[in-house]
Amino acid sequence: MVGRDCWTTETVLAELNRGIADYPLLGTVPGQEWLLVAGLDSVAEIRLYDTWLRRVGSAGRDQGEASVFAAAERHGATAITDDRRAAKVGRFYGLDVHGTVWLLAGACREGKLAPATAGSLIDALHATGHRLPCTGAGFPSYAHRHGLL
Repeated sequence: MVGRDCWTTETVLAELNRGIADYPLLGTVPGQEWLLVAGLDSVAEIRLYDTWLRRVGSAGRDQGEASVFAAAERHGATAITDDRRAAKVGRFYGLDVHGTVWLLAGACREGKLAPATAGSLIDALHATGHRLPCTGAGFPSYAHRHGLL
């Protein structure tokens, strides 16, 4: 959320890079000055990543989720993923895991984002093939129904 550190991992950045041909705007993500990259460099961090790979899976995008979960556990942070299966696994093992809609709703609650703007962002994400539990127009009612707003 606004005013908080936002992290990603090299694994997630590599996933984004593979999608640039289909979605050129993904190429702008790594250059964002507000986005920090959590390393998985120490032996303890690599072991944690390996643990999450075994829990979440090691195929395709699962590696990104495993790296995010390892970084979140290491730093005591909230993990953001829209992969419902991975989120369920993360929560089972005690992680604080939420999705993009939760993040956008938090920005709305803090007065940093208008619900209509959050809805526009959701629609833009849908246009890139991102799967979210509501449309932009349906965001306010979805968020209210789930106690997010």
